[in-house]
Amino acid sequence: MFSERMRLNRFRRKREKTNFSDELRVIPRWLRVAVVLLFVLAIAIGTLVNLGHSFVIYSSPNQGDTQFHHQIWPWEFRNEPVIASLILAGTITAIAIPLAGFLLLLGYVYRDAKRRGMQAGLWLLLILILSPAYLAIGFLLYFFLREPLPYGCPQCGTTVGARFNYCPNCDNNLNPSCPHCRQEVAEADKFCPNCGNTLSRGSAAAPAPSGEISPAQ
Repeated sequence: MFSERMRLNRFRRKREKTNFSDELRVIPRWLRVAVVLLFVLAIAIGTLVNLGHSFVIYSSPNQGDTQFHHQIWPWEFRNEPVIASLILAGTITAIAIPLAGFLLLLGYVYRDAKRRGMQAGLWLLLILILSPAYLAIGFLLYFFLREPLPYGCPQCGTTVGARFNYCPNCDNNLNPSCPHCRQEVAEADKFCPNCGNTLSRGSAAAPAPSGEISPAQ
């Protein structure tokens, strides 16, 4: 099982040439917009509360009338409202960045698992269960164990999975190996990167029969 997992990981690294912008688009747009709006709303509310006046009502023990007392916020500078607002905005940002990252990663994992043919709901539940006690361990497990993306068969273009050995449409060998050393080779390789054997299209496309090994050229 471990060797198969490592093979799939190597397969994924060779075939999946994506960039950050492509991966960012996997996250649902509504989630990205919601995170930004919540951050802006938190900054606006915090600034208004910090600049506004808060009063508490109390009764004087010596007088029967009710008086108003101005309550100073712990982070408020009496004569520096701008600095106080900047400090508050920085505090909100420091809290919002990891929270927003967590929410965006959840959205990414859900959508990414679905496009890879995995159980998206179960992975999302596992990450939520592990997160409070083990922080990012759920995300690390997902990125190590996730399946490679489906791809097109090099011969006929039919969508196939990384665990397929042969294309179900044209019977093309999807895991070609060197007939001399049996190591994996790519479809476009002309020479085996392991033993240097010359690869013809036919020899790389089909593994050597059991007990028969071609001589090195």
